Amino acid sequence: MLALLGFATIGVFLVLIITKRLSVITALVLVPVIMGFVAGFNPKELGEMILAGIKQVAPTGILLMFAVLYFATMLDAGLFDPIIVGIIRFVKGDPLKVIVGTAILTMIVHLDGDGTATFMIVMSAFLPIYKQLNINRLTLPGIVALSVGPMHLVPWSGTSARAISTLKTDATQLVNPNIPAIIAGICWVLFVAYWFGLKERKRLGVIDLHYAHHENLTEQQTQLRRPKLFWINALLTIGLIVTLMKGWVPAPALFIVAVVVVLLINYPQLPDQQKVLRSHGNNIFMVSSMIFAAGVFSGVLTGSKMIDAMATSLVSLIPEQHAAWLPTLTAITSMPASLLFTPDAYYFGVVPILSQTATQFGIDPLEIGRAALLGQMTVGFPVSPLTASTFLLVGLAEVDLGDHQKFILKWAFGTTLVMTLAALLTGSIHL
Repeated sequence: MLALLGFATIGVFLVLIITKRLSVITALVLVPVIMGFVAGFNPKELGEMILAGIKQVAPTGILLMFAVLYFATMLDAGLFDPIIVGIIRFVKGDPLKVIVGTAILTMIVHLDGDGTATFMIVMSAFLPIYKQLNINRLTLPGIVALSVGPMHLVPWSGTSARAISTLKTDATQLVNPNIPAIIAGICWVLFVAYWFGLKERKRLGVIDLHYAHHENLTEQQTQLRRPKLFWINALLTIGLIVTLMKGWVPAPALFIVAVVVVLLINYPQLPDQQKVLRSHGNNIFMVSSMIFAAGVFSGVLTGSKMIDAMATSLVSLIPEQHAAWLPTLTAITSMPASLLFTPDAYYFGVVPILSQTATQFGIDPLEIGRAALLGQMTVGFPVSPLTASTFLLVGLAEVDLGDHQKFILKWAFGTTLVMTLAALLTGSIHL
């Protein structure tokens, strides 16, 4: 009975958010609560389950809020402007250098884990250059889409945050073992960019180019720039990333302190601080509130034992001799799954079942999370019709979504395959 209710909870949740009958936050709370009542639990029991789930995801919600705010503040302060200017100066009208430079800049900017911000920054910087050089109009959104993929595995991205909260772990355990896979993905993307660049250089040749990045900033962006503080901001950011990867300080505490420090250094005046906070507050609230709602969802499914019951029923269907393939199959199918499942549906609906099933076969459930992150709404999100940022990307590039998918989909799947191979070779996941 519990297994049936569990699958019904997942199914109803998926239908409601895919058909857009309810918002993700509403569905994450309402569906499990109703199913909990149907299963016979009283309000006090459900309340305790919900509270336990919220406590589990609280560190992840805090991490997401302050990590996004930190990197958004660095973007406002102009930390990445010299890199943009340097890349533009370096490319000198060479299509090969322009395309490779696009990939490098996208990866750097996407350190904040925010696809929307990355698309807006990179597209605004490079679209005029691509038009002036007459480079294939599908190349820019294609390379940007490829480049954000491996970098979207950073622990403060919305996708990683979902996986961390679902598996009740931390960034060090889930994300760090995937670093070799991320590096392999970056190398693959640079190879594809080089390949595209060679073709465009052969077609177009090298052209004279005159373009000034600062002339394309809005008045508000110019007012928030702090070029004199570049080296201080750079050292703070490098130190933060090293500390995070080494695990010297818990990530939520690290980002809370870091945000306060960079706000005081870059914007000591209260009105400027408020301007920065207001400009990013809406996005931060929407994503972080979703994480806490996910705590309700996972808390009820876990506390009611529905997850255990679903996993037990699945175990009976999987031949034991094939169970070891579960992480690898999850990795290989993760990128195509982005075309079928939203990140909420996949990480809050599918991953818990797969991870619990893996546990019953003696497989580390974190391997399922690492495998899922190799493609599902990381490499896959910039080609998925289920994410708003995809439409922003193709809209800014002035191309059709179908043409964009046809152009870059096989290369994106190639990224997942390369990263999966690297994960297998380095032991992040096992056969």
